[in-house]
Order: sequence, then C-alpha cells, then structure tokens
Amino acid sequence: MKILTRLTLGFSAWAILLSMCGCRSYESHWIDASVENQTGQRIKQLEVAYPSASFGANSLDVGASMHYRFQIRNSGPVKVEYSTDNGKTVKVQGLTLVEHQQGQLTIRLQPEGKIEFIPQLQPAS
Repeated sequence: MKILTRLTLGFSAWAILLSMCGCRSYESHWIDASVENQTGQRIKQLEVAYPSASFGANSLDVGASMHYRFQIRNSGPVKVEYSTDNGKTVKVQGLTLVEHQQGQLTIRLQPEGKIEFIPQLQPAS
C-alpha cells in the first residue's frame, strides 16, 4: 500500500510539474494569408514563398482569393510568382517576415504585374 501511495504521489508531482512548465516556450505564432487576384485575368502556377516554405495554387480565377495559414521559421522575404494566360511570368519580392510574427497578411495581385502587400502583423517587422 505504501508503494502505491508513493507511486501515486510521485506521478501527481510529475504531472503538476509538467503542467507548470507547460509549452509556453513553444507558443504557436500563425499568419493567416489571403491572396487576391485583382489582375483582371486568370492566373496560373501561383507560388508564394516565405521563410522556410511555400504555398500556392494551380490557378486562381479573376476576382477569386485563396487562404493559407502558416508559421514562420527563420526570417526572410515573401516572394510571389505566377503566370498569366498569355505566358507572362511575374516575380515580385515583398516584405520581410521575422520569426514569431503573427496576424494577417493580404497579398493583392494587381494589373501589370504589381503586387500590394498588406501586413497586419505583431510584432511589426
């Protein structure tokens, strides 16, 4: 009986210690990204590269948008690349993201290969 009590107390102490330590050092910092196609034409082979990874779509219709949620590992620029129906490739490097940023990022694809980056991130870069 004493052994069972000691095991129970030991396990309880371990569980309390573990819960006190928690996962605070591993907090999740997410960025909710939206890519809006306001180019006036359908685009193909969309790729958005960010520090340590990328996401994209095979195509994005006129006026459509796509959403993606990601975490930043390391720091570096956001790069956007896509092709138009007439075969033109657009490549633009945008703002720099820093590890532990979180919030929202809107990437607005505009006519003539222009791209507007609208960050609402904390902490600000």
